[in-house]
Amino acid sequence: MQEQGGITITTEQEQGVVSLHGPWDRAETGLRVSESLLALGPVRRVRFDTTGLVSWDSRLAVFVSGLVEDLKARDVTVDEKGLPTGMLRLMALAAQGAGAAGASVKPPREPLLMRAGLKATAAWAVLVDSLGFIGETALGLGRLVTGRGRFRRDDFFLLLQDCGASALPIVSLISLVIGVIFAFVGSVQLKLFGAQIYVADIVGLAMARELGAMMTGIIMAGRTGAAFAAQLGTMQVNEEVDALTTMGLNPAEYLVIPRVAALVMMMPLLCLYADFLGIGGGMAIGVGMLDIPLVQYWNQTRAALDITQFMHGILKSALYGVIIAMAGCYHGMRCGRSASAVGDAATRAVVAAIVGIIIADGLIAVVTSIIGM
Repeated sequence: MQEQGGITITTEQEQGVVSLHGPWDRAETGLRVSESLLALGPVRRVRFDTTGLVSWDSRLAVFVSGLVEDLKARDVTVDEKGLPTGMLRLMALAAQGAGAAGASVKPPREPLLMRAGLKATAAWAVLVDSLGFIGETALGLGRLVTGRGRFRRDDFFLLLQDCGASALPIVSLISLVIGVIFAFVGSVQLKLFGAQIYVADIVGLAMARELGAMMTGIIMAGRTGAAFAAQLGTMQVNEEVDALTTMGLNPAEYLVIPRVAALVMMMPLLCLYADFLGIGGGMAIGVGMLDIPLVQYWNQTRAALDITQFMHGILKSALYGVIIAMAGCYHGMRCGRSASAVGDAATRAVVAAIVGIIIADGLIAVVTSIIGM
C-alpha cells in the first residue's frame, strides 16, 4: 500500500483501488498517480472508493478526468461508479465540450472543381430567384397600371414623402457641392487659355446629363434603398410577410410595388432639382470668383443646354429609381430570420444598387454615343 496525501492506492488480484478521503483542496496529476498504481503490480481494472471523501471541488474532477484518460490510454479498464454523482456530471460536461471543440475543426477543403461547381450552382440559383422576383414585380406593376393594384394608399403617400421631400436636404447639399467642385476643377485648366466662360458649359452639361442623375441615385441608394431592405427585412424577422401570405395577400404586390412606384416617381423630380442646384453652385463660383458677369454666365448656360440634355438625365434617373427600389426590396424580402440578417440585407442592397447604377450608366453612355445623342 502507498499513501499520497488524500489518495490511497491498493491492488488486489490485478484490480487497483483508488481511495479518495479527507477534504480535497489541492491539485494533483493523474499521470503520477497512474504510474504509482501500475508500479505496485499488474493491473487490468481500476475502481474508485470515495466513502472517506469529506469535500471536493473542481480540482478533484480535473484530477480524476486526467487519471481516467491516462489509465484508458494504458489499456486499463476504469469503473467510475464509485465517484460522486456531481463529479460524474462535471466529467460528462467536460467530455461534451471536448467533442464540440473537436467538431469545430475545419474540414479539409474541397477540390477546386467542386468549389467552382458549388459557386456556379449558387450563382445560378440566385439568378433564377432574381428573375422570378423581377417577373413578379413586373406583373404587379401591370396590375397597378390597369387599376387593379392591391396596397394601402396611405402607405403609398407616406413612401412618396419619404422618397421625395424627406430626401431634399441631403440632395441639396451634395448637388450644390458637386457644382462648386466642378466649377473649381474646370476653371483651373480654362484659366490657362482665358476661357473661364466655358465653366458654364462644363457644369451645365455635367449636371444635366450625368451628375444630377448619378449623384441623386447614389444618395438614394444609400438612404432609401437601405431603408427599404431594412423595413422589409424586419418584417421578415417578425413574420409579418408570412402573415400577409396567410391573409391571402401577395407580399410582392402589397409591399414592393408601392416602394418601386414611389421611388420611380420621385427620382426624376429629385434629379431635376439636383441639376438646378448644381448649376447654381457653379454659377456662384463663376460669378463670385471668376468675375464672369451673371447675365453672360446665364446666357452661356442656356446656349449649352436644351431640353434633350435634361431629358437624358431625367430618364436615366427613372431607371436608377427602378434599380434602387428593386435591389432594396429584393434583399429585404430575401432577408434571413435574425437581427444580423437585417443589417446584411441593407448592406447588400446598397452595394447592389450602386453597382447596378454604374453598370447602367456605362451601358447608356455607350449606346447614346453610338446613336449620336
